[in-house]
Amino acid sequence: MITDNNTINTSRWRFIALCGYLGTLFFVLLWITYLAPPAAPKSIVLAIALLPMLPALRGLLHGRIYTYQWASFLALPYFAFGVDAFVHRQDNNWLGAVLVVLSLMWFVGCTYTAKQHKKFNQSQNTASETES
Repeated sequence: MITDNNTINTSRWRFIALCGYLGTLFFVLLWITYLAPPAAPKSIVLAIALLPMLPALRGLLHGRIYTYQWASFLALPYFAFGVDAFVHRQDNNWLGAVLVVLSLMWFVGCTYTAKQHKKFNQSQNTASETES
């Protein structure tokens, strides 16, 4: 019964992480192209903003725990940019608030997915040791 609960918790945190990751990805894309386009060329800004996110995409979608462990740190620059936009942009500070929420979902979801997976593995190891 313990393993079922841990599996449910892992899938919930994984869902939160994926929503935060994909939400951040599409929100930054929408921000740069439509909501508040920068003065610099959009293609360069899109490359700088979105290319660092792409290596984690496949691992997150496939549920690879190692990817969840390191991808949580990718959320931190987006969080910092969101805080900066929230504090310093008077006209569109709501964009920064949305980015902060999405990047926090991404970070916390990845962190707790890895944590729950570690608990699940520890419970599996103790169960196999007691059986033998």
